[in-house]
Amino acid sequence: MALQPLFSGLVFDEQDRLVETAFVGSEPCYVVNDDGFRRHISSEYVDRQVLQAMREMISGNEGLISQQAAKMLGQDDIFSRALLENQLKNIEKQFDQILDSGIPEEGRAYMGMLGFKITINMHGDVLNIEQPGTIDPDSE
Repeated sequence: MALQPLFSGLVFDEQDRLVETAFVGSEPCYVVNDDGFRRHISSEYVDRQVLQAMREMISGNEGLISQQAAKMLGQDDIFSRALLENQLKNIEKQFDQILDSGIPEEGRAYMGMLGFKITINMHGDVLNIEQPGTIDPDSE
């Protein structure tokens, strides 16, 4: 179980209002304001949808991503690239660890400054994920 909302500060509702976070017992939640009614949505439900969408974007590009990551890390050798590529191919196995450890506040702030934004509806379904450096598939 997640200890905190993974994307706190990056989740917005359909009216483009920042979604608050809260705890129901020990369960972290995103809180959507539905005309004055505060809907508490399990953060894990929303966060897993976002992680799954990210996995789908990575899928098929593991080799290129691992090559570029290895260069950025200064570890551009065949073993480092193979290790990174294997981690990317099996990223779903790491979702629980990501949910448990969370993203540091500085990391979330940086993501927000770059334009990363998640839009959910009042039921917690992810409607849109805006990521910096991606091209809108609906644009020409």
